[in-house]
Amino acid sequence: MAEHRENPEHHEPSEHGEQAGQAVPGTEGGGSGVGSFPMLSQLAGRLEASVLAEPVRELLREALDGAGTGADVTVGPLPDHRVFLESISVSGFRGIGRKARLPLSAKPGVTLVVGRNGSGKSSFAEGVETAFTGRTARLDKQRGEVWRRNWRNLHDGADPKVEVRLAQAGDTRPSTLTCTWPGDDVTAPDVELRRPGHGRRPFEGAGWERALNDHRPFLSYSDLDKVISGKPSELYDLVASILGLGELTAADARLQAEEKALNSAVKETEAELPALVETLSSLDDDRAKRALAAVGKAGAPDFRALDDLVGGLPAADDDRLRELRATIELAGPDLGAVGAAVDRLREAVAVLDDVRASGAEDAHQRAELLAKAVQHSRRHAHEDTCPVCGSDRPLDDRWAEQAVEQVAALRQEAATAQQARSERDDAVDAVRYLVRRAPAWLPAPLVDPWEEWAACRAIDDAERLAARAETTALVLADACAALREEAARELTKLDEEWRGCVARLASWLDRARTAHAGKPRLRRVRAARKWLKQVGAEVRAERLRPFEDHSQRIWEELRQQSSVDLRSVRLNGSEKATVRKLAMDVSVDGSEAAALGVMSQGELHSLALSLFLPRAAAPDSPFGFVVIDDPVQSMDPAKVHGLAKVLHSLGETRQIVLFTHDTRLQRAFTAQELPVTVLEVERAARSVVTVRRVTDPIGQALADARALAGTRNLPSAAMTHVLPSLCRTVLERAFSEAAWLRLHHAGLTEQEAEKTVADALTLRDIAALGLFGNLPGKAGDVYRELRRRCGPGAVDLVRQCQEGAHSPGTSMPDPLRFVQDIETVAQTVRKLEETTR
Repeated sequence: MAEHRENPEHHEPSEHGEQAGQAVPGTEGGGSGVGSFPMLSQLAGRLEASVLAEPVRELLREALDGAGTGADVTVGPLPDHRVFLESISVSGFRGIGRKARLPLSAKPGVTLVVGRNGSGKSSFAEGVETAFTGRTARLDKQRGEVWRRNWRNLHDGADPKVEVRLAQAGDTRPSTLTCTWPGDDVTAPDVELRRPGHGRRPFEGAGWERALNDHRPFLSYSDLDKVISGKPSELYDLVASILGLGELTAADARLQAEEKALNSAVKETEAELPALVETLSSLDDDRAKRALAAVGKAGAPDFRALDDLVGGLPAADDDRLRELRATIELAGPDLGAVGAAVDRLREAVAVLDDVRASGAEDAHQRAELLAKAVQHSRRHAHEDTCPVCGSDRPLDDRWAEQAVEQVAALRQEAATAQQARSERDDAVDAVRYLVRRAPAWLPAPLVDPWEEWAACRAIDDAERLAARAETTALVLADACAALREEAARELTKLDEEWRGCVARLASWLDRARTAHAGKPRLRRVRAARKWLKQVGAEVRAERLRPFEDHSQRIWEELRQQSSVDLRSVRLNGSEKATVRKLAMDVSVDGSEAAALGVMSQGELHSLALSLFLPRAAAPDSPFGFVVIDDPVQSMDPAKVHGLAKVLHSLGETRQIVLFTHDTRLQRAFTAQELPVTVLEVERAARSVVTVRRVTDPIGQALADARALAGTRNLPSAAMTHVLPSLCRTVLERAFSEAAWLRLHHAGLTEQEAEKTVADALTLRDIAALGLFGNLPGKAGDVYRELRRRCGPGAVDLVRQCQEGAHSPGTSMPDPLRFVQDIETVAQTVRKLEETTR
């Protein structure tokens, strides 16, 4: 069937003097629907229309603002447009040996990948799923160690590899997802994403985790069982994740955290109160009785009376207690460190005295004197007398050599003296370092001993410093110890019972005052959470309704003579509730029943598809493709026909890649004249896998045209009108396929691209989109571009197809040759060719 029909009354102008085609819509007003649910603005509108008190509404505004700023932001290559599969290449993995490639058309539509069991088709499905998610449904089902470690192909010695080429709107070249395995564990692959203009990066950090969790675009036969037999909470999460309630949940979490903090403060003070009351009751003290009355006051504690009691202690007593506690904390000299420093100082003094006794102190002066005499003798070598004593003994060379040796010995002796002096000075500094100045406050008995101790810092004589430091340190340390013991004894004698009670009361008072002040806000927070829960349930129901309607429409197509009606799909519980489930209400011949109890296996699988497909096709999903492996098992022929219709409908906005060995689904597409691309996978010896294109929508239309052209004894109108119309459909599909790819590469979403193609009413407009994309004013260049790419006869073929829609039709001397020429043009124009024309 033709996808575009031209008005029979409309005649296209000739190549010369023709009008420009209809303007191609741009991206304004369009959108893929990704992130199209304004949850925060929707909640804000309801909030302003509510009858809540203004303080409660302000609380909700704060919570919603925080939820918006704290929302999870997906980082990666798919923020605005969906991604499609261009090809899947597999080598050395599962049933595929040397590299095999599964070519796909990166646009909405249905592709069936067929082949017998063991042909290798599921290896493509498992390969692409592993590349995206790191695992497969079969791995989840077959958890044995043998399967996990024996997944490499037996006939290929190369390292296993999966390479997925992806097409994304706005990118002129595809991205590539490459999956390799460094070891034998199939669950531990290395996956890398390479996108033009963005370089390479590990796929794990590309920001797709949440999208893969919420909108997993893979469904296998094992998954069908999981959808039905999974835990109720898991089924709930599968659907709830696509409703876009994250901001609502985050706002409630913020309010819940605040409610918990405020409520905990109240409960903690209430929990402490019995023990505090018991302590106060045990004291025979008027102050304790007044405190009991203030704490137990109806409504709220008498905080003013409690403040007076806590702050009413005599100031003198408080000062004395502070002095006693400060005395206990006083630390005098460290006698161990002082003793060691004094011993070191005395030893250094003794060494220096020994050096002085040996005459080493004069060695430096003697050495300098001899050195000057040597210098004089060298300057006055011809003098015959000594310049000092006047004797006739000259300072000759022999004398100079002996003097030089004596100078060296004297300088060595002088260095020893210098080292002894340095050691003494260091020992003096070490003792002074230990002498600490007096603290800002000291008990009177410690003032004089501490001043004596501190005065040691001013003593210059080393021996006197050692003796003085040792004596004053001992005196001060003993005095400090005696005062500490005395202060400790005095503290125990003082009235500590009431003071300890007051300290406990003061601590409780601060927390109780904070908790009581927070009670009004706690009431507002609870009111806000109550409103949020009520409105959240309404919004969730509204957002679930399209999913429920979509599921019911799919079920209606798939049920095919089943007596089971899917009446509703409900979410019971909340996202964070312990008990939550997805409830499916069904009826059998009008009587309510439990789905799992009354449905056959085929019906259950159909129901699972009814839940999975709307989830995978949710507007927020960044994946333009859905990969389904073997969903036809357990379905009767009627349900297979219904599945073909469902897939065809979904294929209008999604790229559906379905793997099956069951030939019924292909026949169901053919019988209902639904466009479909069929790829056949065959496996030869040594795991050599090949992929062959059996048919596609263009091939289907060509087959119809070829069959008509080869039929004898038909009325002449079949050749002059019907055959050109069929061939026109072939060209429309070829130009539309090329147009969609060009528009997607130009950055349009699939909805925008589909609408742009749908708005092109004439064959020339469609051809302009396929040849040039959405460049304005290109309809007039269509024929010129056709001649360039397909030869001069291509324009005549197009005109013959157009003439077939009008009376008297077109001449058709060789119908089979005509179809063959149309096929050549279609196969040429469906392939993209960059042009600057």
